[in-house]
Amino acid sequence: MAETRDVFSIIDGEPHRTDAPSVDIHNPGDSDDLVARAQHADADAFVAAARSAKAAQLEWRRVPAPVRGVAVHELGLILDRNKEALSQLVTREIGKPIAESRGEVQEAIDTCIFFASEGRRLYGQTVPSEMPDKQLFTFRVPVGTMAVITAGNFPVAVPSWYVVPALLAGNAVVWKPAEYTPAIADAFTRLIHAAGFPPSVFQMVLTDGPQTTVGLERAMAEDLLGKVGFTGSSEVGRSIGELCGRNLVTPTLELGGKNPLVVMPDADLDLAVEGALFSGFGTAGQRCTSLGVAIVHESIHDDFLARFDAAARGAAVGDPTEPVLYGPMISQKFADTFERWLEKLEPHHALHGSTGQGRITADNPREGFVGDPGKGLYYHPTIVSGVTMDDVLYQQETFGPIVPVTRFSSFDEAMELANGHGYGLSSSIYTTDPRSVFRFRENITAGMISVNNSTSGAEAHLPFGGNGKSGNGARQSGIWMLEQVTRWQSMNWDYSGKLQKAQMDVATFEADRDFTL
Repeated sequence: MAETRDVFSIIDGEPHRTDAPSVDIHNPGDSDDLVARAQHADADAFVAAARSAKAAQLEWRRVPAPVRGVAVHELGLILDRNKEALSQLVTREIGKPIAESRGEVQEAIDTCIFFASEGRRLYGQTVPSEMPDKQLFTFRVPVGTMAVITAGNFPVAVPSWYVVPALLAGNAVVWKPAEYTPAIADAFTRLIHAAGFPPSVFQMVLTDGPQTTVGLERAMAEDLLGKVGFTGSSEVGRSIGELCGRNLVTPTLELGGKNPLVVMPDADLDLAVEGALFSGFGTAGQRCTSLGVAIVHESIHDDFLARFDAAARGAAVGDPTEPVLYGPMISQKFADTFERWLEKLEPHHALHGSTGQGRITADNPREGFVGDPGKGLYYHPTIVSGVTMDDVLYQQETFGPIVPVTRFSSFDEAMELANGHGYGLSSSIYTTDPRSVFRFRENITAGMISVNNSTSGAEAHLPFGGNGKSGNGARQSGIWMLEQVTRWQSMNWDYSGKLQKAQMDVATFEADRDFTL
């Protein structure tokens, strides 16, 4: 049996021990495996970490940006050297299939590779003035101290999207990871410190949601935070956005998704099914970019559904250390939520994709299951056809291995179905007609579009984020994240030796406006 880790918040580089009882974190794919004993801190610890981070940021911002980029480069190298160990820990703590875990850690490495050189490209501008003997400049400056609160379904990749560019730009970070990924958070924090980042510049606080809210409110009241980054549910994101608004702190909100996959009549159906299978059931449907609703043209609906049903029935499900489509639910919390979704099935719905429904057990088996279903939080894949816009399965994010399917007759109807739920994160269209592609791009409200590919998948140099219920329009990854972790500062330098007043002392030309040839 692998080692059980005792983990704590890490404040100023040291474990923050309290009198609170430890919380046991078990492997969701093997309940006999105790991954970690985590001791939670409270709001006081969060505020203390923010105070220390703000003080440390004053020195960190003075480190030249190219030198900060060297630390980012070192982090990428350290992550690469520890890629397999960290990937195995991701699989062990949240049950993500090992191939996906390795891809996630690679995403963090790619983020470091991208941003390492951005330390030499934090460009400002020289701007011509409307007056003589005067120069105008713009500069990027750090936002200060950034609180980062992340979900646990991508416990390495998503934090890296915030932390790496924030530190590169000269900010300090207080990170609150998900309660159910403390071992990964501990490991990632130690790797960041090993790369050379000052311990007080990057703080990690293990605590629960209510204590986080109290800590955020107090830290903002003391003017300790210049930014809040949050990845999680739309409901919690809304409350964090309200809290930030009251304190005039700008949030970066990356929230849930109900990502549509539109299948046009000219689509390659086998390719569309492959994309739907991965985006619908990869990570057991526990991604913000998971397929939310498959929208299929009526002329091919039955054919698509039959192929999708066969693909789901034949997919390998089970032990995440083996080559499987998906493993267990991340934690009991999400398993309980998913079971409540299964209670919302309506009489007009038809089920496909599996011979069973709900949790996979010895009494409710799945043919071809990989491993021992009794050891973990494993659930049958469920495809639900006959879904309408009035159904809660259409209207809300489900976050589990369930894919609603509906049909359309016209392109306008497809777009109404693709946008009608109010989310706007990811989207996909399967077609061979360029006109359909561009009409889709023009009309979709989502921040991200895939053509003949799944709704899931991100690259470190492309903007990631959504609109509506999916976020406040902020974008992560690539150069676009610099807009979240820096502010623009302008400077004018007048060397004329006299006071020149803009718009008042501007030279003009005398023109004869009555002149004609």
